[in-house]
Amino acid sequence: MGDPASTPAATPWRSIVLITLGAVALYAGFRYLPTGTNLSHMDFRVKESNSIEFCDPLNPQFIPVVAVRSPVALTLEAGAEPVVPGQERMFTVTLRTTAGKRIAPEDLLVTHTRRLHLLIIDPWLDDYQHVHPEPGKEPGQWVFSFTPKREGVYRIFADFTPAATARGLYASVDLSVGGARTPAGLTMVMQHDVSFVADREGYRFELTPTQETLSAGQPIDLKFRVTRPDGGPVPMEPVMDAYAHLVAFDEARSGFAHLHPAEADLTHAPDPRRPELSFKITIPQPGRYVIWSQVNLGGREIFAPFCIEVE
Repeated sequence: MGDPASTPAATPWRSIVLITLGAVALYAGFRYLPTGTNLSHMDFRVKESNSIEFCDPLNPQFIPVVAVRSPVALTLEAGAEPVVPGQERMFTVTLRTTAGKRIAPEDLLVTHTRRLHLLIIDPWLDDYQHVHPEPGKEPGQWVFSFTPKREGVYRIFADFTPAATARGLYASVDLSVGGARTPAGLTMVMQHDVSFVADREGYRFELTPTQETLSAGQPIDLKFRVTRPDGGPVPMEPVMDAYAHLVAFDEARSGFAHLHPAEADLTHAPDPRRPELSFKITIPQPGRYVIWSQVNLGGREIFAPFCIEVE
């Protein structure tokens, strides 16, 4: 009798075993390939119940950044000179884990064309700016410039995605402009009138909820439109890999929500005269929220605000 292992019936089993072993070896090899980051998933965890969870970009929520602890500390350096309205200034921010490890460019993924997004808002929710810092001289340092329009304590929210987690994270820091001081424990809250229409630079912006009543804890569908009073074309172009961005703030600036349109395919441009985009958000607490839109119209980035009330 011949060797059983050489019989035709045994040959397929031997092939399967060899293929399986090769796949396991290949998987193990990929697991130990360098990723470019020295940080792990555990560097972005804090052992507290009241902490920011990793966020799913496909299910946007309002994130209470200030009230809960982030696994990332954000510090700001503004220099010795006071920051005053109307003057452009350079700033440096540093990102560190709770263990003090600096977060460098290779530790962050590129999301919407950038590794780090800063959402800057004044106490009145009237001056919103979205800036993108560049890596500084030291690891973990990021530099940027912006021009505040008014006095007050500005709040800077950082929006980023660690490579070790591939999930969005956030942090915040305050900046005093014009010598403004806010006593400890005092939160400035401004009242805003509900508004679904804004006119900016010759265009009309509309943000319309599809529901009659906006309820806390329930998904809210929003329709965003841009038109010209004369019915002319609206040259909407992509900005940060989307045809529009929405950022929602509560009146106390306790957090924010960064929204992207459902129409994610950039090869299908919106209607050239009446572009319309769909957004969805879930807001956990009742109150009024100012939502800033950001679009690129003919090469110009334009921001327009709205205000909604959630019951």
